[in-house]
Amino acid sequence: MIRKVLIAGLATTMLVACSADGRYADTSDGQVDEQGGVTLIAPKTLAERIADGEAIQLIDVRTPEEFAEGHIQGAINIPVDGFDPANLPDAGNASRILYCRSDRRSGVAAERLAQSGQTAVHVEGGILAWQAEGLPVTAPES
Repeated sequence: MIRKVLIAGLATTMLVACSADGRYADTSDGQVDEQGGVTLIAPKTLAERIADGEAIQLIDVRTPEEFAEGHIQGAINIPVDGFDPANLPDAGNASRILYCRSDRRSGVAAERLAQSGQTAVHVEGGILAWQAEGLPVTAPES
């Protein structure tokens, strides 16, 4: 009996440790919660919200060169190296959602946003995951 309790306790501890450190715990709305007040959103969920006409301020935190190679329609480019939550354009009533190539840089920017007390959401897997889902990007600028 003690052995079963110990095994159950160990299994619970391992599960809690995995979700607490992290990375993520799934939610039912297509978003994935991350520690530190930052939320990831699945590319398909973002696409659905855009298609539904939801007001979204989409910020691409990649370099201007990467942005010019193609981006999600309607995104504005604010590279992570100059990303300052205090200097972002007013989002009005729009949801602010960040993305980059793979979600690393947008995660850094989202952490800055969360630390400033603002809602911080970024695209899980970045534009690579967006494209892997077959979702559209703008054509490269010539």
